[in-house]
Amino acid sequence: MDKNNLEYATLAGGCFWCVESCFHMLKGVDSVISGYSGGHKDNPTYEEVCTGTTGHAEVVQIAFDPKIISYKQLLEVFWFLHNPTTLNRQGNDIGTQYRSAIFYHSEKQKQEAEESLKASEAKQEWNGKYVTEIVPFKKFWSAEAYHQGYYNANPTQPYCSAVVGPKIQKFKKHFGELGWLNEKVEN
Repeated sequence: MDKNNLEYATLAGGCFWCVESCFHMLKGVDSVISGYSGGHKDNPTYEEVCTGTTGHAEVVQIAFDPKIISYKQLLEVFWFLHNPTTLNRQGNDIGTQYRSAIFYHSEKQKQEAEESLKASEAKQEWNGKYVTEIVPFKKFWSAEAYHQGYYNANPTQPYCSAVVGPKIQKFKKHFGELGWLNEKVEN
């Protein structure tokens, strides 16, 4: 992977624990960091973000090599991993920090995000109108260290085994069949 050629995607698809592990498994992804974006407070803590008063969303910031995986492909994974029709909610996770959002890093990303949203909505991949925000990226704050790689470190934690684990299995089956996963990922 060409580290000098990396681009970034910042995506909010509900709880970052639910999406971080999946993006890590994709060919062409160099790193995935859980964090916060879209708010008005500098360097927020998890506890502050959970109050809903900072304006931040839980996000993953993905460093990827566009020669191996495109931004459009990352967006396909994004639509697959969360329900973009529920406002400020993913399952039992409720609050503005769990909103669906794409924080674009360039005008090209903005255009591709808008096209991708329309295409996914037209295919009726989810039942209902999409509420995903497409907004300019301003700042990313890395989440606390214990959130990084959370599922891999805590697969038997009740939320992980009930919510994250089944999502990962569904992801691995679908994107494994497409050949998008790193060879080291077990099916």
